[in-house]
Amino acid sequence: MKTFKTVASALLFLAVLQVPAFAQSALQEILSSGVLKVGTTGDWNPMTMRDPATNAYEGYDIDVMTELAKDLGVEVEFVPTDWKTLVSGVTSGKYHMTGSASISPARAKAAGYSTSYFALATVPLVLAENLERFQDWDDLDKSDVVVAATLGTTQEKQVKQFFPNAEHKIVDAPARDFQEVLAGRADAHITSNVEANKLVIKYPQMAIVPVEAPKAPTPIAMLLPQADQVWINYVNTWIALKTERGFFDELGKKWNLLN
Repeated sequence: MKTFKTVASALLFLAVLQVPAFAQSALQEILSSGVLKVGTTGDWNPMTMRDPATNAYEGYDIDVMTELAKDLGVEVEFVPTDWKTLVSGVTSGKYHMTGSASISPARAKAAGYSTSYFALATVPLVLAENLERFQDWDDLDKSDVVVAATLGTTQEKQVKQFFPNAEHKIVDAPARDFQEVLAGRADAHITSNVEANKLVIKYPQMAIVPVEAPKAPTPIAMLLPQADQVWINYVNTWIALKTERGFFDELGKKWNLLN
């Protein structure tokens, strides 16, 4: 009997040794290293904008992440990424989280999301001189119309969904869809109402199509490692607290975000 217990204990000890340890949460890694790594594209006005001359970032997202790092008591490091690799940067550990990203089932298959803190909707833009031709969504869904989108964005899927009869021109970052319209290589592109309002100020030759209503109202949130519930819980707690204290409302006013 004693021998049996001894053997059983030994087997149990060996089994415990073979059980993999739980992966450390990103939260502990951030606190230990003193650095919060955030993936950001730098090409979404007014959320994240990179100055090519200085490589410095500014925008709504940049302010959000700077505030989060401040409350964590760490430094923030912005890691350049693009839309097609946004999710893989999180899943591979290249960065601890991303800035704002549209919530989508496709992304949620691989990455986790924080609580949403803002929402946007999709609108089409064309050259102002073509507004007589384009007055609503149906005017863009024609075989002789070229609609542009940026690879890896939510809009890439939306152009195929909204305009099945149009020609789709998908461009790869750092190129942007609106540049195709400005250059005359596309008739239109679609983007969030947030970016659209900034684009028509920066490029007066562009105009938002006066559609009856925007499409695809979508919440946005931060992408996080899917299995890291400790880190997700922390970020969600932080968002809830900042929301109650008016942080996101004030930031929305600063960057003229329109819901």
